Amino acid sequence: MSPLTGARAPHRARARVQRPAWQEKPKAVTGAGKVLALALITAAVVAPFWVVLATSLSSGRQVTADGGYSLWPREFTLHAFHQILTGSTAGRALVVSLLLVVTGTAVSLTATVLLAYALARPGVTGGGWVLRMTLIAFLFPPGIIPAYLVVDNLGLIDDYSSLVLPVVVDVFNLVVLRGFFQGLPNELFEAARLDGAGEFTILWRIVLPLSRSVIAVVGFFYGVTYWNDFFRALFYLNDPGRWPLGTLLRLLVTQGVTADANGTTASALQDTSRTTLMATIVIAVVPVLLVYPFVQRFFTKGVLTGAVKS
Repeated sequence: MSPLTGARAPHRARARVQRPAWQEKPKAVTGAGKVLALALITAAVVAPFWVVLATSLSSGRQVTADGGYSLWPREFTLHAFHQILTGSTAGRALVVSLLLVVTGTAVSLTATVLLAYALARPGVTGGGWVLRMTLIAFLFPPGIIPAYLVVDNLGLIDDYSSLVLPVVVDVFNLVVLRGFFQGLPNELFEAARLDGAGEFTILWRIVLPLSRSVIAVVGFFYGVTYWNDFFRALFYLNDPGRWPLGTLLRLLVTQGVTADANGTTASALQDTSRTTLMATIVIAVVPVLLVYPFVQRFFTKGVLTGAVKS
């Protein structure tokens, strides 16, 4: 062995020792532990939803024989879903939820984009004070009673607008959008103004096309919020027949009762109607699961960019 080779050997050994731990090839035990942990977490997430889905697709006789829940729909039937979607209380609540999500998301997204764009542009009169007041409202939210009194004084009780107007702008979404708008190059705005474009033209033709990712994520956040919300309807709508699906589902799960169009309640958790309850849960969860894969690819580019730059 040559002296040069012998001189380099200790250096290579030290280099192998000094490599960071995350650059080392994982051991077989470590890899097996990761696979096991991932399998357990996946099973813990998938198993409850599978039980709900299997029960919703089973007949009432099978659910009764299995003790209230089914692991496999031996007597496959879509009767529970057909019952919900053909004029029952849950079917009406589903329509209300869909209309609330579409209308509320459109109104909230429009208001948030306009306010975020105004606060992102330098030199806006009163922009700093508006931003401070918005952040103060976020840090110190009003209580239940003051919020109810405001809605009552505005005459919004028993009106669907009470489910949208009090929460039309979410401060977190506003900060994300504002940060993203601030990160856009100023040269674009200057060039557009030299061409005679106004603020709304710049917003519509330049800012919005460049902000599709963050707008998609913020719209998804608003949609999920309106879809899952149950408290405001319970608080502001006195007629149970007008409740959205989330509020009706909460009543089914926590109290075991349902409401008809006249506002009367009846027991709904007998074994024969357990399939209806599970079908309602499936209908409440599936839309979010279907939409999320199309929005997931925008999360890193949209939310993280806006949050870091804000």
